[in-house]
Amino acid sequence: MAETLQSGVVRSTQLVRAVQIAHDTPVRQSANGVRFATFGETGLADLDLDRMIEAVPTTIVAALKANTYYFVPLALREASQDIAAEGMSAPARSDEPAMVASAWTDELGDAAICHRNVELPHGKRGVFISTRLLGDRFALSFEFFINVAHAFVDQAGVPQAFQDLVWQQALANARGETSLDAWESRNLAFGRAANAQPEPASARRGRPLGFSARQRSFSAAAEPVPTATIDERERGAYLDAAFSDAVAIYLLSLALDFDYNELRERDYPLLAPAALAVRLKLVAELFPPNPGYEFAVKYRRRA
Repeated sequence: MAETLQSGVVRSTQLVRAVQIAHDTPVRQSANGVRFATFGETGLADLDLDRMIEAVPTTIVAALKANTYYFVPLALREASQDIAAEGMSAPARSDEPAMVASAWTDELGDAAICHRNVELPHGKRGVFISTRLLGDRFALSFEFFINVAHAFVDQAGVPQAFQDLVWQQALANARGETSLDAWESRNLAFGRAANAQPEPASARRGRPLGFSARQRSFSAAAEPVPTATIDERERGAYLDAAFSDAVAIYLLSLALDFDYNELRERDYPLLAPAALAVRLKLVAELFPPNPGYEFAVKYRRRA
């Protein structure tokens, strides 16, 4: 066990096998049908957790029957004995059991991972999400939603209407993407280097800073790209990633008010707002919000 000191009282932070938590912890089912459980000092308010989980439309939940989502303080990716004894990480082995910490410590935080998938008996899967590593509602919600989106794609695939839309945008060279995976696989599909640079800034002058869900066409496009040598494997990976991203961003918009720029990362340019708006509107049409939730996109334009 690792130990931590809070309010002058020394207490133990228990390390528990994830499969044991799955066996011993009562599982609940949300109003929309998501199976979930909590373990340890998660720091989550029940109302916030319910609001996040119940944002997932019932039409998506239907594909998640094999998954149970466990919200735990920290899901570990390292050799638990070495962490507890020495406060340092060690290489994980494929035969190591997945471990969960019942509370936060600095040493365990350094060895934690945002989520860990664990295969359970009878073809079930536990998705253990580290609530204390994801320090705010935005980060935690997006981690949960991207896991939901990937699970949906694994079971149901990508709707043809979304494939057609996104591939049309890619052929028209719409600027940017919604994740590093989508950016790299899109480049590779067209025979470019995975980290190929976007079009020059001069080609984007005068484009809107925000986006509107009412728009049905997209802008922020450069010259169309050639299609003679498409890598179909990478094309498929791109469509999967783009759809997973769009579903996760859509769910995030149902649960929270947020600025699109909060999704920005340094390794790739964000998808042009107008192009994202069209993707999100299509996702909203495919998976309407549950009662009590509303999809809305607000945008602003450069003065």
